[in-house]
Amino acid sequence: MARPRKPLLSTDRIVATARELVDAEGLAAVSTRRLAAELGVSGPSLYNHFRTKDEILEAVADSVSAQVDLSMFEEGNGRDWRTALHDWAVSYRAALRDHPNIVPVLARGPGRRPAGLRLADAVYGAMVGAGWPPAQATSIGALMRYFIMGSALGSFAGGFVDDASAYDPADYPHLGQAHLLLERQEKIDERAFETGLRALLDGLSEQFAVVKETA
Repeated sequence: MARPRKPLLSTDRIVATARELVDAEGLAAVSTRRLAAELGVSGPSLYNHFRTKDEILEAVADSVSAQVDLSMFEEGNGRDWRTALHDWAVSYRAALRDHPNIVPVLARGPGRRPAGLRLADAVYGAMVGAGWPPAQATSIGALMRYFIMGSALGSFAGGFVDDASAYDPADYPHLGQAHLLLERQEKIDERAFETGLRALLDGLSEQFAVVKETA
């Protein structure tokens, strides 16, 4: 009886396995030796696809960027720039929330990563197409990335402990309910993100009104 064939090693398979490792154990878990063991291949065979660990992590980061929905920026989608920016931000944050350990790599910027560059191109193009001056369109892309990345780097509610004794009213008179934050972490963080996003978009809408008046 013939031996069952091992799945062929491919770039996509390496990236998917590395992404699972990053998700489960963090960036430090990824090494060519560990990946080779997970994939059931010899270490040198990885070098046919990636030269270094950093290249693998860059590819993992780009695979997460590729999960962000960009359809709201397509011509004829029916959404104005504000609605499109909101929907994109929600999709972007959802991708980062599902893969928080890769955020430090994504935070470096798109570099040469194709999906990351398509993302930047879509946002910039949509803002310029809506009537924003190019310099302000660039600032909007940067502003949104700062906000979304920052929201994904950590949880506000998750930074508190569920021990009421840690918040002695003599020392912290306004933190009497802080021990309840942890159990409501997801709801609180989602609400905070939406609050901040609306505030950003409200401010941009005011600026856009000025842009249209002076055009």
